[in-house]
Amino acid sequence: MENGTSKRKNRTKEHLKLALIDLIKKKGYHAISVKDIVDHASYNRSTFYVHYQDKLQLAEDLLETMLAGLEESVGKPYSPGQKVYTTKLSEPSFNIISYIYDNRNFFELIKYDDTLTSLHTKFPQTILKIYGEQFIFQTINNIQVNMDYFKRYTAYGFYGLIQNWINSNFKESKEEFIEEVIALSQTHIYSLEFVGKQKR
Repeated sequence: MENGTSKRKNRTKEHLKLALIDLIKKKGYHAISVKDIVDHASYNRSTFYVHYQDKLQLAEDLLETMLAGLEESVGKPYSPGQKVYTTKLSEPSFNIISYIYDNRNFFELIKYDDTLTSLHTKFPQTILKIYGEQFIFQTINNIQVNMDYFKRYTAYGFYGLIQNWINSNFKESKEEFIEEVIALSQTHIYSLEFVGKQKR
C-alpha cells in the first residue's frame, strides 16, 4: 500500500513539474500562478499543496532533481578508477549528452529569459562540479597547467557547446554532436580518469 501511495505521489509531482515546464515556455516563469499549474495538470489546488508550499518550491524541486540526474548520468559508462584515453572515446562515453537530449523538454528552458531562477548559473556550475569532483584529467603531452583553470576552461567550454546545441533546436543529431565534442576533447585532453562521486 505504501509503495503504491509513493508511486502515486511521485507521479503527481512529475505531472506538476511537466505542467510548470510547459507553462514557462508559453508565458514565462513569473507570470505563472499555482492555479495555472493545477489547471494545466488537471489537478486541484489542495493536491498541489499536499506536495509543495508554493510555485518556488516546485521550481526548486524540478531544478534540483534534473541537475542531480545530470551528475548521476556521467558515471554510468565508467567504473571508479577507470582511465580512458580520448582517442578511445565513443558515444557511450558521453552519457551526459544522452541525458540532456533525453530530457530536452526540461533543458530547452535555458533558451528562455524568464525561466527557472538560477537555471542559467546552476547548469554550468553543475558541469564544473562534475569535472572538478569526478574526473582527473591529463593534458596533451602532459603539459603542466593550473588544473583548476583547466577544468573551468573545459567545463564552461562544454557548457557553451551544449547551450549552442540547445539554442539551435538540436540541429545536429546526438551522435553528430558527440563526435564533435570528442574531436574537440582530443585537442587538449590526453586522458581522463573517473574518480566517481565522493560519498559525504
